[in-house]
Amino acid sequence: MPQAAQTPWIWGAQSPLGVTVAIVTLIADQLCKFWMIYGYQITQKGKVTLTPFFDLVMVWNEGISYGLLPQGSPLGQGILIGIALAATAALLVWLARATSALAAVSIGLIVGGALGNAIDRVLYGAVADFFSLHAFGFYWYIFNLADAAIVAGVAGLLYETLVRGHKKVSNPS
Repeated sequence: MPQAAQTPWIWGAQSPLGVTVAIVTLIADQLCKFWMIYGYQITQKGKVTLTPFFDLVMVWNEGISYGLLPQGSPLGQGILIGIALAATAALLVWLARATSALAAVSIGLIVGGALGNAIDRVLYGAVADFFSLHAFGFYWYIFNLADAAIVAGVAGLLYETLVRGHKKVSNPS
């Protein structure tokens, strides 16, 4: 009796692509934050208007997305770091099982972004956010490169699941 192919848990065919994307995303995020804080010195400049719809402004986010669940204490930040690491581990298992490049890139973006924000929590006790988009009196949340990578990764996974993931069923006659 032939053995069924085993599903990988740690490393799969798409893992090299996903891990590469995660590393590049993490490095780009940390370099951007380092430059904004120490090179450009956004903390001393206050709000910097670049276009009628885009500003730079320094915000230290002690919570999760949109500043929800603020955790100003070291214990609270530790819990958020732990959640990020647990999510990263789960995503790496998903990556090992991924069968498409889109899924691998998307998971890599999410992992790189999550780790970038977790590093901020370790270094600063909060996440460094500074990009502010707005139009017609409506302000989106202030975000960073890691947040943008996470959103792009989630969008990629949604596309993969909802659009490309549908299997055509033949109509038995």
